Amino acid sequence: MTIICVDDEALIVEDTVTMCLKLPQVEEAKGFTKPNEALQWLETHQADIALLDIDMAVMNGIILAAEIKRKNPDMAIIFLTGYSQYAVEAFALRASGYLLKPVSQEKLAADVAYALSIKPNKLTDHVVIRTFGKFDVFVDEKLVAFKSARGKELLAYLVDRQGSSVTRAEVFAILWEDRLYDRPMQKQMDNVIRNMRETLREYGIEDIFEMKNGSMWVCPTRFTCDAYLFLKGNVEAINSYRGEYMSAYSWASITESVMTWKQINRN
Repeated sequence: MTIICVDDEALIVEDTVTMCLKLPQVEEAKGFTKPNEALQWLETHQADIALLDIDMAVMNGIILAAEIKRKNPDMAIIFLTGYSQYAVEAFALRASGYLLKPVSQEKLAADVAYALSIKPNKLTDHVVIRTFGKFDVFVDEKLVAFKSARGKELLAYLVDRQGSSVTRAEVFAILWEDRLYDRPMQKQMDNVIRNMRETLREYGIEDIFEMKNGSMWVCPTRFTCDAYLFLKGNVEAINSYRGEYMSAYSWASITESVMTWKQINRN
């Protein structure tokens, strides 16, 4: 595992890198005193975690974290700072940790272990569906490329239904909202279903979807889904949820509200 450390004080960078290299998970730790140099390094290298100071003169850590997340959305961020007032902004960026200086070896080790435990790219099953943040499907860690956005949204809605069957008309009302379900639009619906099935067939996972007598559903036992694990009380899934669920789809806001409420009240 590789960690980068960014702080405009060279001694702090040196100390942080030294602490990181003492962690059993860490194979490489790179230190930077200039945020732009860290961003340039990330253009050609991979890192798992970024340890960022917040109060830096040229580019503060919040802005740096946003830029890192834009280019590397799966990278975990841990903030190291002497100030507590940035906590709200930090967690708005889905930071994995927020440590006040001076940082002890024990606290650093705990936050790094936590960041690794919730990293969303830990895919171990054949078919993995992610719903936290964006909606994506992976087959043996390979991202599935859907033939159409509507086809992807159709599968997302069926996953949201957690195996319950829905009719074609019900799905149409979700995908097209106020449009009339007339003959031309029924043909559009046929094309969406066909495109989705072709994509699933191409990746060898058509068995996650079933359709009979005009109703359709997914088979939850044939894939791993972060939301399903969350609802079953899986601790890792609960800790990895950051208040965003299938963020591209407005209809997902109801489930998002339920999950957020469950997380807030889980204790």
